Amino acid sequence: MSPDPEPVLAKVRALCLALPRAAEKISHGAPTFFIEKGKVFAYFTHNHHSDGRTAVQVKTSGREEQAMLVEMDPALYFVPPYTGPSGWIGMRLDRDDTDWDHVGDRIASSWELVAPRKLLEAGGR
Repeated sequence: MSPDPEPVLAKVRALCLALPRAAEKISHGAPTFFIEKGKVFAYFTHNHHSDGRTAVQVKTSGREEQAMLVEMDPALYFVPPYTGPSGWIGMRLDRDDTDWDHVGDRIASSWELVAPRKLLEAGGR
């Protein structure tokens, strides 16, 4: 867990809000990033239910991709409570070796999964 989540949140916020029509609001006590009509593509969490993690949760294409990611790198990826059964994946951001390019790619992929077709056809991100 990051002792001060604000610098980590600032990085997540910059990655999320750089995407077309992205916005932020607090939902269930956590910074939540969405695009039009409230379609959520990322949640920032810090010590959520005392889990000891600073993380971002993003959508995947489904349970198979989620399982593959956790198997590939269990120190980075985890199945989050509540959103995990719907195929969301958590990424730890409190490691010294956080690859912010990779985090940005996963956030952008999540954005693409919720973006309206018209936005994607217009060039997307």
